[in-house]
Amino acid sequence: MPPSNTDPFYEHVRSEVQGLREAGLYKTERVIVSPQGATVRTADGREVINLCANNYLGLSSHPQVVEAAHEALRTHGYGLSSVRFICGTQDLHKTLEARLARFLGTEDSLLYAAAFDANGGLFEPLLGEADAIISDELNHASIIDGIRLCKARRYRYRHNDLADLERCLQQAAADGARFKLVFTDGVFSMDGTIARLDEIRRIADAHGALLGIDECHASGFLGPRGRGTHELRGVFGQIDLITGTLGKALGGASGGFTSGRKEVIELLRQRSRPYLFSNTVAPSIVGASLAVLDLLERSTALRDKLEDNTRYFRAAIAAAGFDIKPGEHPIVPIMVYDAVKAQQLAARLLELGVYVVGFFFPVVPKGQARIRVQLSAVHEREHLDRALAAFAQAGRELGLI
Repeated sequence: MPPSNTDPFYEHVRSEVQGLREAGLYKTERVIVSPQGATVRTADGREVINLCANNYLGLSSHPQVVEAAHEALRTHGYGLSSVRFICGTQDLHKTLEARLARFLGTEDSLLYAAAFDANGGLFEPLLGEADAIISDELNHASIIDGIRLCKARRYRYRHNDLADLERCLQQAAADGARFKLVFTDGVFSMDGTIARLDEIRRIADAHGALLGIDECHASGFLGPRGRGTHELRGVFGQIDLITGTLGKALGGASGGFTSGRKEVIELLRQRSRPYLFSNTVAPSIVGASLAVLDLLERSTALRDKLEDNTRYFRAAIAAAGFDIKPGEHPIVPIMVYDAVKAQQLAARLLELGVYVVGFFFPVVPKGQARIRVQLSAVHEREHLDRALAAFAQAGRELGLI
């Protein structure tokens, strides 16, 4: 058979993949065969301590959450086979949207099939060529991609640099922007940095700007009642747009949301493309998410335990000699700096019974490779102590401490 004229393309793809392997940047997926929890069982039958999930409150396999999912399956079926405005809206969806708005301190909410879609479908329907979006340079990829789909002018301010944010707002005004929107992650997923929303709100107000936040790594556990970054920073009820996920602390399945003023949500229902052209969130996820909100509104015990676990682990890993990013969030970046070394550390820890993942370029900047530990309310002190001992052993072996 003669060679196809598409062969050069496939050769290029193979070369790109091989280049990733040779540079130590190739990402390997590890297969687990158990529910999410403090420990998980890998495909080879080993049980390992899980320190790399977004299961912040330990609700991914909580009995009440699982039972609520079963009940929704029984009463509302497996799926809707449709988008929302055709034949895909159930009473459960409307109830969850109202409950999320109440939980977050807004007027209404809109569900999406994925949190990525919530950001992907946010900016284009609301803002146009006459407007400006001012975005933190380390915002999540979904925010970046969503902004790219919008025709508004784009301004990036240096990460967590509020003087540079003000400069961008002044420039947007000088450029004649009609509407201005400042958008930031509430919590930055690689560093665990928590945005200074109280100060950002004041700056935005001074410049007549809207403020939006992505709360994927905050909803459910930041703030005294777990309402999020805006509660922690004392601006609950003062945020114009909130996007977030049902796939992390709020149950750990999938699905996202946008929450805000009722007229904004109404316009998004009419024009947001990922909402209009994606299947409805499955009833089982919606029913389970309602059970999650029930749990969180009844008690702060889970977020309190997570806060305690975070303090304990952060202090102990620093005392062991590791270089960590400072902060108070259950994301704990353990800095290794070299991509290959980060993968070696992750591999050795897995041998020692601790499941973590190395992060490196392009997920983080070159020279900033790390292990990102994520703590959970489901971890007991014995899990943390065993993990700390493993880190100490592997760190010594690899010359990191």
